[in-house]
Amino acid sequence: MAGTPDLFVVCKKCGSEVSPYITECPYCGTRLRKRAPKIDRRSGDASPRAARRVPRPTLTPLRTGEIPGIRGDAFGKPRATILILALSLVGFLVLPFVARVDLGLTDFASDQWKIAVAPFIYPNAWYQLAVLLAIGVYGWRLELRHGPVLVVALFLACGIGGDAIATAVGSNAYVFGAPGAALGMLAAWALPDIVRARNGVEHDGDLLGTAVIAAVVALMPAVTPFASAVATFSGLVLGALAGLMLLRGADTTR
Repeated sequence: MAGTPDLFVVCKKCGSEVSPYITECPYCGTRLRKRAPKIDRRSGDASPRAARRVPRPTLTPLRTGEIPGIRGDAFGKPRATILILALSLVGFLVLPFVARVDLGLTDFASDQWKIAVAPFIYPNAWYQLAVLLAIGVYGWRLELRHGPVLVVALFLACGIGGDAIATAVGSNAYVFGAPGAALGMLAAWALPDIVRARNGVEHDGDLLGTAVIAAVVALMPAVTPFASAVATFSGLVLGALAGLMLLRGADTTR
């Protein structure tokens, strides 16, 4: 009675480990056997009928933001996020040649172009590092999960919108940077995972690391006069609302 062959056999001439289903060694050409061993059809290894009985491969349960048959690419190119970071770095390089007061957002009556320029200007390097780190990490994750349109919309609403709210309130003499965009993107990413964690549902975000980054950005208005507390927390509120909408949209598609 034919049995199932071993996983490999050793050629007596060259000592190589080769498949048990071949008759000649592919390395030295030595004849190993007159004919290939018989295969037990009950094992389902070679029989066409048995092959038809092999179950089809199936995907694992989908995670948040995934669609059937497709997995997110953790190393994809978040073009919108990269563009925002690049413009912010260009703004930092321009500062040595332009006076800060000429770029800071003060009011809406004059120099309305500053509304679009001030969010990319960071007179303080540590302030810029904290904000751009949050935008880079959470803008990247949001863009891979939901696409570039959401990232651009959050930057406009939380970053530029947050600075506009701060200017209207008059909380700072000059408003620079986009701390609202940083906390807005962070909140939009983290809030769905926070809700899922409280409900005992699986989530894929690092909530502890997110809390640390959020605390650093939130403390920027206390350590530098160029960061506006009103702009920062206005962006946080707008981002949290966006996160709730994303969570509701994900739940209705299940």
